Amino acid sequence: MINLDNELSGVGTVAICGHIRPDGDCVGSCMGLYNYIASNYDGIKTDVYLNPIPSCFRIFKNSDKIVNYTGFDLVESIDDFPKHIQGSYVNKKPYDLLFVLDCSESNRLGPAYSLFKNAKRTICIDHHMNKGEFADVNYIIEDYSSTCELIYNIVDYDRIDKATAECLYTGIVTDTGVFQYDCTTVDTMCAAGKLMDKGIDYSYLVEHAFYEKTYEQQMALATSILKSVRVNDGRVIYSYLDTDEMEKLNVGPKDFEGICETLRETKGVTVAFFLYRQSDGSIKGSLRGTDETDLSRVAGRMNGGGHKKAAGFHLDNMPMKEAKDIVIKELEKEMQQVQ
Repeated sequence: MINLDNELSGVGTVAICGHIRPDGDCVGSCMGLYNYIASNYDGIKTDVYLNPIPSCFRIFKNSDKIVNYTGFDLVESIDDFPKHIQGSYVNKKPYDLLFVLDCSESNRLGPAYSLFKNAKRTICIDHHMNKGEFADVNYIIEDYSSTCELIYNIVDYDRIDKATAECLYTGIVTDTGVFQYDCTTVDTMCAAGKLMDKGIDYSYLVEHAFYEKTYEQQMALATSILKSVRVNDGRVIYSYLDTDEMEKLNVGPKDFEGICETLRETKGVTVAFFLYRQSDGSIKGSLRGTDETDLSRVAGRMNGGGHKKAAGFHLDNMPMKEAKDIVIKELEKEMQQVQ
């Protein structure tokens, strides 16, 4: 367990960053920690660095202060940047302390890697299956409900204000599927309940952050469902959107949240996957499951990782048919081990 007071003692500057393409837990943990430090530690200058966040999370207090990496959403590593761009992301005066939240590998920081590399001290707080500790201090509990729950564990409850509670509660809600996923524990429910006691409008947060969809998101979901295919005796369902379809629907990665989860809800299905093509031609994939198939192992063999029942991966530029065949083959290999 991290003693936050000790870690912040004598610190003048703090940076907080999360993984590229931030989701609810990433944004919630980053903004929750930011608001907590801002309201309790006078004299510490704190900055948050993230890719542009989904619009539904702009309700968080101080979300307008996030330093965005506009235009670099799909970059996996600082090494992918031209040298002249890399230099622009190196902080000339290194932060005293940098928090890496909800990120299992340094290369998933994207442009923030340069901040990490130059910080005087680093702390990683995460709940993903980790490929090796990379920060100076690592508070990592695999298969915990969320990074937001881990943040809740290290802060002083009596000093949590409403703004911090809103962020942490929303992150817990999104990463547990509104408390449906098996990562939800008694401790998770207790933490959520205590955050509710801070006077947050929890019904609004759930509706706004988890259920509400834009028209573009609904069209992406509808198209994906209509073209979905079931294989492996109906136990696996998949769908995908290629470049031409994405352009026709005027949608991008930010509009695909929830598609894989909805496919997984199909009766008789135990595993769902969804693919889409990125701007560089490579393919991004999501996996969601309900049985004992270890999706983190499947994703790990395809340049990815995650949790047992929720994972993501990347494939090189190839035809979608070839990509879906690779995923099906890897799933079959893993599913045979649990039969």
